[in-house]
Amino acid sequence: MEENEFRVKIKEIAVDHFERDGFYGATIRKIASDAGCSLPMIYYYYKSKKELFHEIIIKDYFEILSRQAKKIESKNIIDFYTEFVFELNHLNRYDKKVYRLGVKVYLAFDGDDELTTIMENWEKSIVDRHSQLVLPHLKSCENNVIVVKTLIHLLENLIISIVVKNRYIAKDEIHEEISAILADKLNM
Repeated sequence: MEENEFRVKIKEIAVDHFERDGFYGATIRKIASDAGCSLPMIYYYYKSKKELFHEIIIKDYFEILSRQAKKIESKNIIDFYTEFVFELNHLNRYDKKVYRLGVKVYLAFDGDDELTTIMENWEKSIVDRHSQLVLPHLKSCENNVIVVKTLIHLLENLIISIVVKNRYIAKDEIHEEISAILADKLNM
């Protein structure tokens, strides 16, 4: 097995352990055992359980978010968000588990203090990021920031349903819910 393939195998097994046992319950010893390797082999690739978990969240989770957003080519803001959420239904097994871990850390259900701080800082930028996407499409009015915040709450609920609760949500249902928030507020 190539070095990179072994790293991937370790991460796949680690994701299963972190998902099942949480950051504090998972052990490098058990991950190594399930990977069919020794503890020194794991420590060759990752200095600690923390480094392994951080790579999964900071690198893999945020890479999934970026990759999903780049796939969307729609200029219509409702279709953009509909596609983004709908495509979460089709994440592969590993990506869905990583995304689920990322959501748990984002909601402060798992992870360590350092990751919690990273997620809190990322969360502070959410309204600004979505405002940059949405505001150019909205009619000018005083409650546009509230519209964006309401959209964010809907997106979070849809994402939790798909990724954490493992429910399939049809594209037309997602579109209908996003339209309920945005449709009458869009520039036409």
